Amino acid sequence: MRGSIIKRSEDSYRIAISLGKDLESGKYKQHFETVQGNKKAAEKRLAELIHQLDTSSFMKPGKTTLAEYLDRWLRDYVYANLAPRTAEGYASIIYQHFIPKLGNIPLTQLRPEHLQQYYASLLSAGRCDNSSGLNAQTVRHHHTCLHKALQTANEWGLLNRNVADAVKPPRVQPHEMQSWSAGDVTHFLNTAKSNPYYVVFYLALYTGMRRSELLALRWQDVDFIFSQISVNRSLHQLRDNSFVFRQPKTAKGKRTIALSPSTITILSEYRDKQTQLCSTLGIILTDESLVFCQYDGKPLRPNTISRAWAILAQRSGVKVIRLHDARHTHASLMLKQGIHPKIVQERLGHSTIAITLDTYSHVTPGLQQAAAKRFDDAFTNSYNEAALESVEK
Repeated sequence: MRGSIIKRSEDSYRIAISLGKDLESGKYKQHFETVQGNKKAAEKRLAELIHQLDTSSFMKPGKTTLAEYLDRWLRDYVYANLAPRTAEGYASIIYQHFIPKLGNIPLTQLRPEHLQQYYASLLSAGRCDNSSGLNAQTVRHHHTCLHKALQTANEWGLLNRNVADAVKPPRVQPHEMQSWSAGDVTHFLNTAKSNPYYVVFYLALYTGMRRSELLALRWQDVDFIFSQISVNRSLHQLRDNSFVFRQPKTAKGKRTIALSPSTITILSEYRDKQTQLCSTLGIILTDESLVFCQYDGKPLRPNTISRAWAILAQRSGVKVIRLHDARHTHASLMLKQGIHPKIVQERLGHSTIAITLDTYSHVTPGLQQAAAKRFDDAFTNSYNEAALESVEK
């Protein structure tokens, strides 16, 4: 029998489950728990424990340290369920920060004050001993990681609550949006024309696509007849220098972006040149081939593209912004031209229009003023027409 329930009092039951034979002593081990409540609550807890044993997620309460749990969480949950880049980030935070500073604390004895003190120490490290402290945004990433880990522990029945719920991560100052004017875009692209990544940068500015989406683009995703691009995956480079392709995180991320006539022309010319080069190298260009790649067809390194962008921005004399800010530039210019925010949302792949409006709220004042003026002009014209009619009568 794998488990049993014994009544101890009117509202208390004792649960016992078999953990199997100990390999060293040869004796059978058991785990005991006391459940407060009725028999139905005890039966539910017994079913949870047996499920943990079946799924290899059982950890004996009270004796498991945070370090032991986090190591298992990474192995059994993170690597199996999350994106490789996310898993890498969580593993880095856990092994470099959580385990050295909090790892010895028993999982069930972790308290909100432990986490609050931990966050404070990360922020103040640079001020106290001249070492490098972490910024508020990074500390919030730590909080997100630990919150998810403890939430899983709660779902596995190892904790009664998620103590991270009671902790406030540091506030993050809103990131100041950086973008270029239409003149800046023209000046930058004129400077970049001789650069091998010119078409990458052109598409970034004219479509608002992310760097990862651009580098994952295949020729089959480009529709020259209907002048559009299908965004259905992204490219990421891991720390071991391998590449992975990922599906969009949200349904809205998988989208179709209409292309301007100039963009179609540039892409068509670029494909012709790529076809000639592949023919010279004895490589067959197919619909599965990457649009932007190395000579042998392998993916481009994302950081190489970003560095080339920064160098060109500085050389062109315009304000130096990140490659990701090309996306913000595209959205800001469209909104200033009076394009409906819903269209901008669809092009960027935001899950809701609220995200688009919140992200580009800095553009709103100008749009509001323009709308107010058009509204006023409409009534002024109507008033003048009515006045002219009355004079003629």
